[in-house]
Amino acid sequence: MFQGFKPRGDSPVSIIGAGIAGAWQALLFAQAGHAVTLYERSDAAMTLSTSHWAGGMLAPWCEAEASEPVIGRLGIRSLDLWREHFPETPFNGSLVVAHPRDRADFERFAKLTSGHVRLDAPALRELEPSLEGRFRDGLFYADEGHVEPRRVLPELHARIAAAGGQIKFDHDASADDLDGLVIDCRGLAARDAQPELRGVKGEMIIVETSEVELARPIRLIHPRWPLYVIPRGDGRFMLGATSIEAEDTGVSVRSALELLGAAYAVHPAFAEARIVEFGSGLRPAFPDNLPRISINDEKIAVNGLYRHGFLLAPALAELTLGYIKRGVIDNEVMQCV
Repeated sequence: MFQGFKPRGDSPVSIIGAGIAGAWQALLFAQAGHAVTLYERSDAAMTLSTSHWAGGMLAPWCEAEASEPVIGRLGIRSLDLWREHFPETPFNGSLVVAHPRDRADFERFAKLTSGHVRLDAPALRELEPSLEGRFRDGLFYADEGHVEPRRVLPELHARIAAAGGQIKFDHDASADDLDGLVIDCRGLAARDAQPELRGVKGEMIIVETSEVELARPIRLIHPRWPLYVIPRGDGRFMLGATSIEAEDTGVSVRSALELLGAAYAVHPAFAEARIVEFGSGLRPAFPDNLPRISINDEKIAVNGLYRHGFLLAPALAELTLGYIKRGVIDNEVMQCV
């Protein structure tokens, strides 16, 4: 317990930022009996939010290939919270595949991750018939899931309101102007208080085709342009996986060519798909790419979720609530400033 901690009981809470991090904070605090006000600088469509451009993958075991163990620990806890609060969340697993020439990278991915079973070609065909004849085997992570950010965010906001919380869109609030407990979830906009934050651009393309059917996210292992294909329903798929150390917006020609080429490598029918949308978001990250809950008396900042926003947000909200209620801390994530 941090020195000077005083339980806040059911005191009012102001949360800045209605993206995935702030929305989960608001939901858990409102359900715990707090009077919650959630402030968001953009309108209800959330097009200014990084969450609007996210993949929404809930894949802690796959992410272990390139992340610290704390990401897996918090991510696995978040899966329980997604199931508890959103029981309709698709948990159809994740599938990882690679072409023969990329076999070494595929085996490396298998060794660095857990929670998977290896499928041969017949089992792969049974799981995803559209991929028949495309790959000789795959790694199936049965306990992973995914959400559609543009559908689940409005649902989160509705549940906050149903729990008694108030949401103020088009309201650019400042922590210094708010009284009582304030939780800052502004992402990159919080660099006025956390200058070490940087933006990591993630690009995405949404395509539409009736010739491919997938029940779960597919990750294509490739040494130069790894890809994930996420089904969005109604014949639409999100293509993504870029992580670029840049803070410009938009999708580069190079990234578009690589994403579309990788999609074609998953299934040739994507060559005839209709491009619906290009877009990008800037993920907030600290130098170590790990999330942080920074506590300064009644001012708390939750930030640095990097490319794991939808995976980590529920667990981080639970940690913040646990601290406010009981003074419980997680030394890997929380710090007193």
